[in-house]
Amino acid sequence: MKKICFATNNKHKIAEVSQMLAGKYKLVSLEEIGCSEELPEDHDTMEANSRQKAQHVWQKYNISCFADDSGLEVDALQGAPGVYSARYAGPQRSDSDNINLLLQNLEGNANRKANFRTSITLILDGQEHQFEGTVDGSITKAWKGDKGFGYDPVFVPEGYTQTFAEMSPEAKNAISHRGRAVRKLVDFLKTQG
Repeated sequence: MKKICFATNNKHKIAEVSQMLAGKYKLVSLEEIGCSEELPEDHDTMEANSRQKAQHVWQKYNISCFADDSGLEVDALQGAPGVYSARYAGPQRSDSDNINLLLQNLEGNANRKANFRTSITLILDGQEHQFEGTVDGSITKAWKGDKGFGYDPVFVPEGYTQTFAEMSPEAKNAISHRGRAVRKLVDFLKTQG
């Protein structure tokens, strides 16, 4: 079975995608290929950041791989926090600080429209492919729910009444930006070889 690296050490993400690949590829983490350094991501788009991370792994470890970058884009904030979603409130990368700053910046604003977007770059035997997933929704005025991570407690996907943080992981993954992008990646990988 061919090995492919998911440029993450998040064991939950690895297990989820491994299951979706159903034995076609052996998915390995950064740790498993001996990569312990922080992957570079210093571009101003999610596409460029996912490409930079995947290229770093391909060039340094010579293994087919894919990397993702995700962000929250809020209409009333001209697409912010976007590529800076994880460090919106500062370099400490605190989910609660980020949410509090977001809610503060939206205070009194009637336009709560937002979307989550994920960009995945796959480098398979030196050939690059990109996949994207988006989910539209809106930002609540207060935290709701205790599941998930990041901005999940304040994001309600379109057509739903619960935030991502109120949904089960399975329900969230069925409609989330990352879930949509990963399904496109998995469908593509299943057609290869």
